[in-house]
Amino acid sequence: MGETGGKDFVVAHPSAIAKEVAVALSRGAFEFQGQKCSAASRAYIPASLWPEVEKQLKSDLADFTMGSPENFTHFINAVIDEKAFDKITGYIQRAKSDAGATIVSGGHFDKSEGYFIQPTVIKVDDPHYITMEEELFGPVLTIYVYEDAKWTETLKIVDETGPYALTGAVFSQDRYALSEAFEALRHSAGNFYINDKPTGAVVGQQPFGGGRASGTNDKAGSAINLMRWVSPRTIKENFVPPTDYTYPFLSEE
Repeated sequence: MGETGGKDFVVAHPSAIAKEVAVALSRGAFEFQGQKCSAASRAYIPASLWPEVEKQLKSDLADFTMGSPENFTHFINAVIDEKAFDKITGYIQRAKSDAGATIVSGGHFDKSEGYFIQPTVIKVDDPHYITMEEELFGPVLTIYVYEDAKWTETLKIVDETGPYALTGAVFSQDRYALSEAFEALRHSAGNFYINDKPTGAVVGQQPFGGGRASGTNDKAGSAINLMRWVSPRTIKENFVPPTDYTYPFLSEE
């Protein structure tokens, strides 16, 4: 199975339940320090919902503990190595100085003993800000707050942002809005989640894989994937072989 990246999204409709969205973000973005292909990396939240989502998300993050994985109570551990640490913290440093970006939560890091990065949430004014588009592969979530009336326009932005199409999630209590998102984001995520975080596909139950620059959408964990590992052969047997090379349409009459 080929896979190259995700830049996975969560988009909430104004009808969504704030607490559910917040938990999907805190779990989906920061489990495994965001170092998983399906981790939520960008989110689109309606203005009417943002104050409550922000409150709930900050509460979750404040409750996280960070430390050695030998202690199972820690929700956050170190990132994999110094190279990853330097890359991820470079984006955080940039967000701290850019006028169109605000650190909503986190933003601290330390590699004096282990490569630890505090779960960081960045709110941006531009839906195409660098951390909304580039794959960071770490505990950084970037959020764009859109006007409630621009739901349809926001779906278009979600679909056209970046080359990846691995996982994505839509939160809504409005079935018509879900149907619209289902169609608008048809090619935006090989694994599409409704009212759930975009991580945690179960092999054998949720065949996994993405398209576009995320890979060839092989769908590991499914019989669909089997076709990638076989060499098909087609056979034709003719019981009445022709004995004249000409075709009827070649006749003058």
